Formats: sequence, structure tokens, C-alpha cells
Amino acid sequence: MAEEKMFLPGEVKELRVLGRTGKERNPLVLFWTGSGFEVNYTGSELWCEFETDYSCYEQWIAVVVNGATVTRQMLEKGRRRVCLLRNMQFGKVKNIKVLKEVQAMPGDSEAYLAVHALYGDGVFSELEEPECRIEFIGDSITSGEGSYGSTAEGDWISMWFSATHAYPYLVSERLKAEYRIVSQSGYGLCCAWDNNPDNAIPLFYEQTCGILSGERNERFGAKDLYDFSAWQPDYIVINLGTNDAGAFEQPEWCDEKSGRRKKMYKDENGRPAGECLEEIQHAASGFLRTVRKNNPKAQILWCYGMMGNTVETAIKRGIAEYKAQSGDKEVYYLAMEEIKGERIGARNHPGVLGHMAAAETIVSRICELKDGKED
Repeated sequence: MAEEKMFLPGEVKELRVLGRTGKERNPLVLFWTGSGFEVNYTGSELWCEFETDYSCYEQWIAVVVNGATVTRQMLEKGRRRVCLLRNMQFGKVKNIKVLKEVQAMPGDSEAYLAVHALYGDGVFSELEEPECRIEFIGDSITSGEGSYGSTAEGDWISMWFSATHAYPYLVSERLKAEYRIVSQSGYGLCCAWDNNPDNAIPLFYEQTCGILSGERNERFGAKDLYDFSAWQPDYIVINLGTNDAGAFEQPEWCDEKSGRRKKMYKDENGRPAGECLEEIQHAASGFLRTVRKNNPKAQILWCYGMMGNTVETAIKRGIAEYKAQSGDKEVYYLAMEEIKGERIGARNHPGVLGHMAAAETIVSRICELKDGKED
């Protein structure tokens, strides 16, 4: 290895930040799943200095070199260097992506992952412009929960999450796209899986990563309003509704302090009550208005059905309601095939085969939209 040099992420103009982050670049704090950075690099060796912390949900990363995942590992607490590559041909350009494999963890106020510096013997070169930009919005499916691990696994732990096995990454690799993710396990459109109305993605969409707790995350901008003008997607893929459907099977939620209550309930025939379906419909319509306000040129694709389609009618009606009220024609519904059999992974969630199948469906539809084929 030639003489080692230190590079601060905020000072490497060729470094592409992946995912929503705060304004600070030194250190570069990673919030959402799939966030990280990408570089083209000429050296034979490259190390990255991370700082991480947690109380219960450890941080995991993946290192992708020239399109292949070469490392997936848990990071120990503290500040330490991790080798991204070494003994590779000096002078030859390598494309390197470092991605956070684990979603944001609002239940762990100590959860934190930051990049302080890169160390190596080479230089960085310009990255190619992506062919398109895609934002993915969703829940545990979009976060890649269960995409690692066998079908026997039932523990809710960081190990079973993976950004690189999940459909947003797979879609983006196929389309040579840059992508960002806003997704959280258990969260829904109107309420979470347990009927908690405070855990709904639309409440946090306009913040950088407002679901996170802890003074440190807040200091680095997690709860700041997100600057949509800095990164505009060409396509937005929404995959919400699964947890709203699951809430029909759960007990009533009650906040002991305020006395607030919430329950998605069924009618006398055991079907989701019409009033609750209307709530989901109006929530879908309202969320589309928010998404469109902040992303005026994106084509929007609402995908649903990978873990059942209980509230499909409500979502489709919400899309129709929004389009009728707004005149916006570039919003589409995409029915997804339910993941079964060998496509199921850990925690009864889609495994990598399930995500591969979903990615194929989404890629095909986006390609149709690129070619001007609408519904």
C-alpha cells in the first residue's frame, strides 16, 4: 500500500450520499435503511471509520464492490475502522457502495451510525449519473425485514433486516437508479399493526427521519424538515397498507396518559368495517397530496399485496379519489403477488426470493411507464 491519506466525507466532492441525511457531512450520519455512500476509487486499499451506538438493536452494514456484496457485518459500539477492500489492483477504478442494512430504530434512543472518514492510497473519480431516481415509501417489507434468516426465525432483531436483499435495492440495481427509502417496520398509513395512530408514515414523511428518538439523532437533523428540492425522484413507489390491514386482527390501542383509543374493527359479518375502509381511503388520498406537493414531477406507483390484500379496495378508491380531486394522472396502482412457499423468509416476511419476484414486477411496470404505457 502506498502512503495512506485521510478523506473526510464532506470534502470528497466525488462522493455520492445515499439516503436522507441532515445538513452535516462531517460526520455523515446514516438514518434510514439503504442509506450510505457511493464512490469510484482507484486505490488498492480503502478503510472506513465508523462510529456506532445502540442499546439493543445493533447496526449492520453491507459493502458492495463493483455490484457484488463482499461484506455484511454487524458493527461494534464505538469508533473504529472497517476494511472495505485491500490488495486490489492499484489505478483501476472500483465502484464501492457502503449501505446501512438496518432500518431506523425509534425504540432505541441510542441507535446511531455515522461515517467519520475514509483512509486509503488512491483517489476518487466522478460517478456516472444514475439513469433515474426512485423514492421508496413503506413498512417492514420495504425495510427488508425477514429477507435474511430461515423461515423458522421469529425473533425481532437487526440480523434479519437487509437493505441489499430487499426489492428497493434490487429494483434500483436493475434500473441503474439512485434510490432513497422512507420505511419502518410496523408502521402504516393510518395506524401501526397494533392500532397505534402515532406510528403512521405520513406523519413523518416531511421530516428527514422524524421517527427517531434520542438527543444525538435530533442534533444531527433527524427531526428537521427534509429539503425535497435537493433530491427529486423520477418515480415514487409506495407500499403501505399491510399494517393497517393487520390492525383489524389486534386489540384496541389505548394511550394510558391521554386516554386516546384506536381500533380498526370488523362488521357483523367479520369483514373490515366500511367506516374503517373509508378512513384508509381518505388517508391514501391525503398522503398522495402530500407526496405530490413535495415531488411535483414524479410518477407515483402504489404497490400492495405482498402480504395479503385485505384493504386493496380502500387503497384503490383512495387513489381514484385523489386523481379525481387533483386532476393528477400520473398515479398508478400495481397489484403485487402474495409471497408464499419458498419465497417466504424469516418472521413470515418475504425472503430474498420474494423480494426478487417483487422487484421483477415493479421493474416491468416502471419500464412501461418509461415507454409511456399507462393503465
